[in-house]
Amino acid sequence: MKILATSDWHLGNLFHGNDRLPEHKHFLKWLLEQIAEQKPDALLIAGDIFDNGNPSAAAQTVYYEFLADATQLCPNMQVIITAGNHDSASRLEAPRPLLTRYHVEIRGNVRKIWKQGENGDDDKTGGHWIYSFDDLIIPVTNEAGEEVIILAVPFLRSDVVQNASYSQGVNDFLRELTAEARKKYPGRKCIMMAHMYAKGSDIAKKDASEKIIIGGQEEVDLEGWNDHPDYMTCGHIHKRQHIWNTDWARYTGSILPMSFAEKDYTHGIDLITIEHGEEEEGKETGKSKEWNVDFLEYKPQHALRILPEDEEELTFKKWQKLINSELSERTDGELSDHFDYVMLKVKQEKLTSDDIKELEKLVNEKDAVLCKIQRIIPQLDLSTIQGSQHITSIEDIINRPPLDTLKEAFAIRHNAPMNERQEKMLSDLLTTSSL
Repeated sequence: MKILATSDWHLGNLFHGNDRLPEHKHFLKWLLEQIAEQKPDALLIAGDIFDNGNPSAAAQTVYYEFLADATQLCPNMQVIITAGNHDSASRLEAPRPLLTRYHVEIRGNVRKIWKQGENGDDDKTGGHWIYSFDDLIIPVTNEAGEEVIILAVPFLRSDVVQNASYSQGVNDFLRELTAEARKKYPGRKCIMMAHMYAKGSDIAKKDASEKIIIGGQEEVDLEGWNDHPDYMTCGHIHKRQHIWNTDWARYTGSILPMSFAEKDYTHGIDLITIEHGEEEEGKETGKSKEWNVDFLEYKPQHALRILPEDEEELTFKKWQKLINSELSERTDGELSDHFDYVMLKVKQEKLTSDDIKELEKLVNEKDAVLCKIQRIIPQLDLSTIQGSQHITSIEDIINRPPLDTLKEAFAIRHNAPMNERQEKMLSDLLTTSSL
């Protein structure tokens, strides 16, 4: 059996104001080529199909055109889609009754059912809600009758996982779902697809585009899960990687870089191949003897360029030379289909505002789109500020003149000391306040 796994398409995304639908069409065309070549039994898309919960009509058109082309190209392929944190779960699920007829299964919401008390009398014994795990357990069968079980887990929002600890609630949910699948389909291999933030994930430290809650409140720790699924493919984190402390779970990564911090990420899809065999005297059990995961790399249509790549401080003439040498010329004044997205890292000490405008004009004459100018200001040495001192105790703060504290705070905020006029205005304000 062959299964393709992908995630984090973010259809409708704008990259620094630039519409990326042509880039997404470029990827989806490539994906259709992989489907035609591999003829997979299933395609798994683990969340963040769209970039926001209210995608444009154009983004939705690209999505449905792909589904129409994919199902026509490979009619027996099962497509399974789960919602991510960027998606509107209900909007994604809305066409589910129709798409199911074309072997496209969508799971956006986790359904619950009411379980009555033991005596069936709610007035006396009450009852409680339980997860409808059966809705998330999807068998996939190939033409030879071999079967693998897909556990389709959408992004679990806090109103679904109502535990004291969100992380523990997600862990409990995943474990209970897996146990239920193994009970219902004994001997079958299970692949889980999920959209979550796993503990130890390598994310971009600067300019991160993943929506991560500070403090690790959403971190899910998979360590110590002995009865885990046979394989797990995840969305949410954009860098392709194994999930920390596992050899059976990984992030497929986003299909496009979502920020300049992701410039060097690799992109593509996973091809999961499961070799089925016979066990007891020729009896087919569906249990896999061997499986393998291959990475099918995709090269995005537009490369991301950061100039300069190091922290070198350049004069205006050196900047001109760098841009002319690194960026290609336009053909007949028009951008090519594979122009570069560019960010300039400018140290302001060497350049005036007029210089920066000239550099911006020069980039826009190349086969490139200037997305961002990052102005780098040298860090101010606070020890040079009059009144600055090393704080070692609460007494130092209490006994310190308020003006000195405010002067240092101003310098940290603006990366420059107060001038005489500003210092006098603040001093007068403090004097007036103390009267």
